[in-house]
Amino acid sequence: MWEIKAFNELSTKELFDIYKLRQKVFVIEQTRLYKEVDDIDLEAFHIFKYLDDELVAYARVFKENDHISFGRVVTNNDQRGTGLGKSLVHEVLVFIKRNFPKARIEIEAQSYVQKFYEKFNFERVGDEFLFNSTPHVKMILQM
Repeated sequence: MWEIKAFNELSTKELFDIYKLRQKVFVIEQTRLYKEVDDIDLEAFHIFKYLDDELVAYARVFKENDHISFGRVVTNNDQRGTGLGKSLVHEVLVFIKRNFPKARIEIEAQSYVQKFYEKFNFERVGDEFLFNSTPHVKMILQM
């Protein structure tokens, strides 16, 4: 079952598990040294799923200027290829549609997952750029 919580609703264990999974993937697996925990966490909605007491998928949704964004989309490496990532993005988009109807969604996706987001009708806008030492592209979806 997917859970959706504001920052102040997260238990300390959930927050620990979220930061642990994000660090494991975005810092250690991808060998990137950057400020993975940031102030956006405080304002974001956190969408996540546990299987057998282990956090296996996570993303955060947040308002940014005149649009909605989401990021830190991650699945545990032993769950990749199972459809969990697709299910996570589906949950994110359902949440946005329910809570921010007709919102424009802008994301900064790592370039290698551009085709994944295109399956959800996101369109790339502009040139590739480096963000935290990793190639990214801006992508937009109008709900």
